[in-house]
Amino acid sequence: MIELSVVILNWNGVTLLQRFLPSVVAFSSAPNIQIVVVDNCSTDESVTFITENYPQIKIVQLDKNYGFAGGYNLGLAQVSSEYYVLLNSDVEVTENWIEPVLTLMKSDKNIACAMPKIIDFTTKTDFEYAGAAGGFIDKYGFPFCRGRIFFTIETDQKQYDTDIDVFWATGAALFVKADDYFGAGGLDEDFFAHMEEIDLCWRLKNRGKRIVYCNNATVFHVGAGTLSKDNPRKTYLNFRNNLFLLYKNLNPENFRNIMFRRKLIDGFAAVGFLLKANFKDLKAVFKAHRHYYEAIPVLKKKRELNLSFSTVFSHKEIYKSSIVFAYFFKKKRKFTDLDFS
Repeated sequence: MIELSVVILNWNGVTLLQRFLPSVVAFSSAPNIQIVVVDNCSTDESVTFITENYPQIKIVQLDKNYGFAGGYNLGLAQVSSEYYVLLNSDVEVTENWIEPVLTLMKSDKNIACAMPKIIDFTTKTDFEYAGAAGGFIDKYGFPFCRGRIFFTIETDQKQYDTDIDVFWATGAALFVKADDYFGAGGLDEDFFAHMEEIDLCWRLKNRGKRIVYCNNATVFHVGAGTLSKDNPRKTYLNFRNNLFLLYKNLNPENFRNIMFRRKLIDGFAAVGFLLKANFKDLKAVFKAHRHYYEAIPVLKKKRELNLSFSTVFSHKEIYKSSIVFAYFFKKKRKFTDLDFS
């Protein structure tokens, strides 16, 4: 069996493939590694480009665009491998970006997922928004990273050059054991895109698995390759999927309290959009909550299933306070400013 498969999900991304596949091919070539492109029914020249220029790459062609979660679930089901790397098509990898992560994962059978250091492709000096040096969340489900909290992105000065347990590993370059991926049910296709990797990691952590950050491997990520940060569609997905995330995985002891307070926080966010006359994002928040309530019957079944497999609910990688309050009111801009005790 192939030990590791680098799996890139693609949808009409021939320009990104032309730009970033060369580094993946150059630094992912070994007898125990294969490169796979899962194509979400592209209508551009993606498949032709790969076939003509990289015949060694395996292509899994899907019959329609299943989104990030659905595309990976269907694609990985056709890829036999001990480990996967879910790699975004807008990532430039570097020499020796795989071996340190694999070595770290092999050091403990309970490690299910891992990630390398994620640096911004444009600056090559700053951490990248979607992952940086490892993902965390606060008690209300707001994600942040070592190296990035909300709008503050730190320059990499080796301040986070330590291998540590994190709460989530970014989907931009997600290393995961195949058995753990499928054992936990894979990515939740109802998310479609955004935060599905956090949901997967939370499910795995509740099952007693570890998620780790490897500081000895680096990739460069462009980011916002599908939806820009100011796109109301992204606002909708972030608000809706965060509610999905909390409902499915929260500790039963504080479930009602946290869900109530999180909805209040979203209400304040909606007022903020209103005051700024940002009606598109305001509409996106209301739409997200409407669809969340409509999805509760399905979410309830998923939560019950998750709880039946869960053995651990208390995680030291969850910030016990509000990251919103810490950042905007206490002016704590860096991960090192936060107290996790």
